[in-house]
Amino acid sequence: MAGKRPFGNPVPVSDLATAILDPVLRKRAGISVSLVQSWEEIAGSRLAGHSRPEKIQWPRRLHEDDPFEPAVLVIACEGMAALHLQHEAGEIINRVNAFLGFTAIGRIRIVQKPVLREKARPKPLVRPLNEAEKSRLSHIVGKIEDDGLRASLERLGATILGQRKS
Repeated sequence: MAGKRPFGNPVPVSDLATAILDPVLRKRAGISVSLVQSWEEIAGSRLAGHSRPEKIQWPRRLHEDDPFEPAVLVIACEGMAALHLQHEAGEIINRVNAFLGFTAIGRIRIVQKPVLREKARPKPLVRPLNEAEKSRLSHIVGKIEDDGLRASLERLGATILGQRKS
């Protein structure tokens, strides 16, 4: 039973999914789950929202003696983000190579197409406070001298109390 986990030890689902998906992605797209998961850190939040790594295309080697050649990273990108990505291609190549630990990527190919991203969570509905809650909140923040800070804390308190069920 070497390599198997005994029953009763909790395992994060992401670890299980990565163990299943990594070999499939590596075979089909030449890319790892960790690269996709770390894309926001590599490309920056501005570009990561409108792009994603699709695959790594390794050049064919006819013989094992052929010299190593860096691969092409194919990135799916939306609209104007393609232009920004093109301008930052050198920096992205350097970051991906640093992430992978060797000079794996030599250039980037941009494919313009829609990029699915996580839907933003809807803002929670905030109910209006009743008079008792308003007076309690005013009493709590009333001793704060700075007007701006007091107003900010009062808004924060109203939001927190408004999210709770009455």
